[in-house]
Amino acid sequence: MGFEMAVCIFLDESGDLGWKFAAPYRKGGSSRYLTISAMITPDSKKHIPGRVVRDLYKKWKWNTAKEKKWSDMPHRARIDFASRLAKLHTQHPDISFHSIVVDKQRVKVSFRDDPNLLYNYMIKLFLVGEMRKHDQVTLIPDPRTIKIRSGNSLHDYLQINLWYTENVETKLITQPVDSGKSLGLQFTDMLAGATQHHFEDSNSASWNEICGHVSLTKLFF
Repeated sequence: MGFEMAVCIFLDESGDLGWKFAAPYRKGGSSRYLTISAMITPDSKKHIPGRVVRDLYKKWKWNTAKEKKWSDMPHRARIDFASRLAKLHTQHPDISFHSIVVDKQRVKVSFRDDPNLLYNYMIKLFLVGEMRKHDQVTLIPDPRTIKIRSGNSLHDYLQINLWYTENVETKLITQPVDSGKSLGLQFTDMLAGATQHHFEDSNSASWNEICGHVSLTKLFF
């Protein structure tokens, strides 16, 4: 089929899972949107996006002992990242970028009762179709942000969908890694931040640079 047999998927999010909409966001209220983003790389290229992050640290003279989150990046550095993502995708089209955004104010009550259900559903919705193309997928989430609380773990949920709903033999390996120790996850945090910034704050400067390179899924819009 022309697809790499083994790929890595880095997974991170932006926004929160609160449901307080009576007050403005950041002033007692919850975010109105939740974004989960993924970067899919052939196993042989999983180190390449990390070079972008490393170059950003060097150019902007950030402290390498402390992870630089999207929320702490100045505007010019955000635009710089977006430009580098677009260039990376042009040079390596087999490295792909994906985001799913949910309008939380339209989320059904059943999803609000157990946030894990919403996480799992969102991740299945925008990633299983990509996972099924490969023989082996290593999923790398940041355990501090991808919250798994219910009895069925994200891993089991996705693996069951691959085997029994998609009817493929894809083997799923899940390896949670602290984003402070993974440049790939830090890249994905920036991708999620750029996507969320566009929807949550109507600040689209970075998004406009990358939107042609990101597969976007919108949920409950």
